[in-house]
Amino acid sequence: MADDAYCYQPREPVEPDWTRFRGWRDVSAREWRDPRWQRTHSVRSARRLRDVVGDWLADSVYEDLLTDQERYATMSVLLTPQMLNTMVPSAVPRRPGGLTDAFYADPVRRYMLPLASDRLRVWSSHPTARRDPLHEQEMWATEGLTHRYPTKVLAELTATCPQYCGHCTRMDLVGPSVPQVVKARFDGHATDRLAAMLKYIQANPQIRDVVVSGGDVANVAWYQLEGFVTALLETGQIRDIRLAAKSLAGLPQHWLSTEVRSGLERLAALARRRRCSLALHTHVNATQSVTPLVAEASRALLEAGLSDVRNQGVLMRGVNDTPAALLDLCFALADSPGITPYYFYMCDIVPHSEHWRLTLAESQALQDAIMGWLPGFSTPRLVCDVARLGKRWVHQAVSYDRERGISTWGQAGLPYFDPIHALPPAGRAWWKGEEALAHTALFQDGP
Repeated sequence: MADDAYCYQPREPVEPDWTRFRGWRDVSAREWRDPRWQRTHSVRSARRLRDVVGDWLADSVYEDLLTDQERYATMSVLLTPQMLNTMVPSAVPRRPGGLTDAFYADPVRRYMLPLASDRLRVWSSHPTARRDPLHEQEMWATEGLTHRYPTKVLAELTATCPQYCGHCTRMDLVGPSVPQVVKARFDGHATDRLAAMLKYIQANPQIRDVVVSGGDVANVAWYQLEGFVTALLETGQIRDIRLAAKSLAGLPQHWLSTEVRSGLERLAALARRRRCSLALHTHVNATQSVTPLVAEASRALLEAGLSDVRNQGVLMRGVNDTPAALLDLCFALADSPGITPYYFYMCDIVPHSEHWRLTLAESQALQDAIMGWLPGFSTPRLVCDVARLGKRWVHQAVSYDRERGISTWGQAGLPYFDPIHALPPAGRAWWKGEEALAHTALFQDGP
């Protein structure tokens, strides 16, 4: 990117006026800050979306959403008012349907509320798309505990979130079933599952790092979450604990509640005594999601004593796929909320995700373009999460066939595949042939 192609401008976050929507015209600031009100009034259907937005959107939008849920979506609709309010944040249309074009183009809408017209008609799914693209369930040491890296485990405490992202990498497990996907379910009782996780961790002293996730930890009862993290700290072997919560952006009200803030203070104090880093990792993909409430919640976490709040976003076409969009987001995260831009992942190869995914070459160009603008500690690493291998920087590919969109990684030469529609004509033609079918059959060993 040329030196004059981007200009940093300090921006204070803005909370969009929720009363601009018909359904929230009489909602008070006190109600808006109440996490229970937010959860109760979440949008779960096209009908409920119409109740909130009304005729500002053309009927075709609601029909588009219904079609997507019936034919393509791997996640059900669930949007907190906070998340929905960050879509088209400054638009106040003057006529019926006047919000339609801006709504279709909105980056938050594109990944939080996918529509059938977003999906590709050809190559909507890659031939290697999987419901569990990273094979996490195959690596469960106990139910919900993925032991993928030598010194780190992922503990999935819940299979629900306050809101559902259309591109969810755990779409096989998280959320209610949809017409296209009958979701997997945990078999054991939560108390027994968590006890088994702790037992396994204690039996493997090489484990020093635990990502506490789900789903979203905001959907775990606080007493249960605090009890689990306390037990981790009391093992004496854990040096890093990361709480995974997109809800910092989608439901900051939860993290500002008295119960959660006082509980975090207790956990942070115990973590310091145990010489353990306790951080929160969130998931923000678009600048407009960084509002004053999100900044307030992030600062509250840091004031409670957490060592860091970090962002792990996902690179997506039409959302953050330009250097300017990515840099705007990184500065918005770092400036007011104090959130460290940490990772941006290439979108995992789940069904019907091709319209979101970038090629490896595009991701590499983005990493090059953002270098030098941010402090080193706030310059995010753009990574490819390679099935059965793990995270690798986008420049670490061992080989890369740009025509066919196949890159290989690690000593074993494990593959990652570019979206086919973004390949040159010769590459698209190859993927239509029998040679491609034989090649991808090597990687189709499960649902």
